[in-house]
Amino acid sequence: MQKHSIIDFPVVIAGAVLLASAGHATAASATPVADSPVGRHPILTGALLAPAYIESSGAVIGSITIANGNIFDVDDPEEDKALFRLANALHVKTRSDVIADQLLFRPGEPFSAQSIQESARILRENRYLQDASIAPVAFEDGVVDLEVTTSDVWTLMPKMSLSRSGGRNEGSAGLSEMNLLGTGTAVDLSYRSNIDRDSMLLRFANRNIGHSWYGVNLSYADSSDGHDAALYLGKPFYSLDSRDANGMRFEDFDRVDHLYDLGEEIGSYRHTGARHEFLHGWSGGLDNGWTRRFTTGLVYEDHRYEADTTSGLQTPQLADDRRFVYPFVGIEVLEDRYETTRNQDQINRTEDRFLGTRLAARIGAASTALGSSTNALIADAAAQTGFGSSADSSLVLHSSVRGRVESGVPASFLSAVGASYRNRTSDSRLLFVNFEARYGHSLDIEDTLALGGDTGLRGYPLRYQTGDKAALLTIEQRYFTDWYPFRLFNVGGAVFFDVGRVWGASPLPTTSMGLLRNVGVGLRIAESRSGLGRILHVDLAFPLDGGDEIDDFQVLFSARKSF
Repeated sequence: MQKHSIIDFPVVIAGAVLLASAGHATAASATPVADSPVGRHPILTGALLAPAYIESSGAVIGSITIANGNIFDVDDPEEDKALFRLANALHVKTRSDVIADQLLFRPGEPFSAQSIQESARILRENRYLQDASIAPVAFEDGVVDLEVTTSDVWTLMPKMSLSRSGGRNEGSAGLSEMNLLGTGTAVDLSYRSNIDRDSMLLRFANRNIGHSWYGVNLSYADSSDGHDAALYLGKPFYSLDSRDANGMRFEDFDRVDHLYDLGEEIGSYRHTGARHEFLHGWSGGLDNGWTRRFTTGLVYEDHRYEADTTSGLQTPQLADDRRFVYPFVGIEVLEDRYETTRNQDQINRTEDRFLGTRLAARIGAASTALGSSTNALIADAAAQTGFGSSADSSLVLHSSVRGRVESGVPASFLSAVGASYRNRTSDSRLLFVNFEARYGHSLDIEDTLALGGDTGLRGYPLRYQTGDKAALLTIEQRYFTDWYPFRLFNVGGAVFFDVGRVWGASPLPTTSMGLLRNVGVGLRIAESRSGLGRILHVDLAFPLDGGDEIDDFQVLFSARKSF
């Protein structure tokens, strides 16, 4: 057995002094976006303010008030502390126009309960907001006034973390600002070290440039084994009623990929390439609870492989270099069925769960006449549907398939099926069961499947088994508490059982260990006031199978986006 002392923590309040030069927050009072054409109305309560009633009456929207709250509510005696007041004073709140730009409604438009609910979901997607809600506050003479309430989180984050999974350590350090001067702009400069490489990363992102739905995401990583550069610029289907989308994406990379067996590196190769995509989409909008979207575009994809002469490890049989240039067409059908809940994948935080049906497919035709290395049909498809309710029990089924057909021969074929079941046994307990099976055929070498401590089998070294077929079942009893240490963290726990297997072809000969199982317990600590929005996982896992090289237990520390 082995002992570990690994720490993963955010520097939340200590980093506040770094914001001193950025200025002070504006007043916390509500900011009117537009005045009602007939002025402010008396506040009503009860059924008269129910969204369904207001919409059925044919009401139009009057004034929209933005109540953008700070990090801490100092009107709450529990949060009226000197340190919290200092954090509020140093923090630059999200600007009202940044929030208003993400609303799907404007004064003078017909009131729509659906657009109100979806606007709140869009706001809650932002990592710089802890929560967001929209509610009618007055309704008279066919005019309804709305209030948008949001609360910020601390977004200037000195990043310092160490994590451990599958017997290997990872770490990062740097500085991240997710809401620069309250504009919704994210800037990230950090150093990251993991089992594959050491990297210096730079990222810039803004989802609403110039008060539009056009966004930009720029990232660059200078790594010990190469680089990775990516740029996205475009307007997505930002809502269910969006009528068009446009975008372009460019990526260029040069790296060394690694092959593993029983948690040890056994081979490597250099992988360089690029992928560029141009897309245009159109839709008829939301119609009777369903959205249908169509896309077309052009893709350039290039992959090159060569031996890695620096590691001294085996070089696998490498595939021929390939290049595909192809136009494509796609379709997506999406049901408007979302639920707002808590204590599912987060701790005491509003969650938006999709329990509807989604069908999507895309197909392209690569041709040597366009510069491709061979003629090929390239396709992918996905389906998902949900049943039940978050308040009781729910089941989500999903499946996907992708691959190519080159000269009549399937290549890089990968299909997956899965199911996720949740049963709420009380306000503080949730049974979570997840199953996924994947089947590959003639996979590209970089798509080799792996299972281990970093991919779901928590009692085993990372990338412990590899192949082209895999299955994993996780059963987890989750516990949510009301413990709120320092008004900064939410706490939960879990008892879990994982069982899985990988088999089939691998790029290099590997050892098959058959079915692998583990049991364990875990602590969950959620950062409630941090823009990183992470949940710290501290797990102790005990393997029940495997070889003598496996430790009696694994201690895992990691920061993730969900429970």
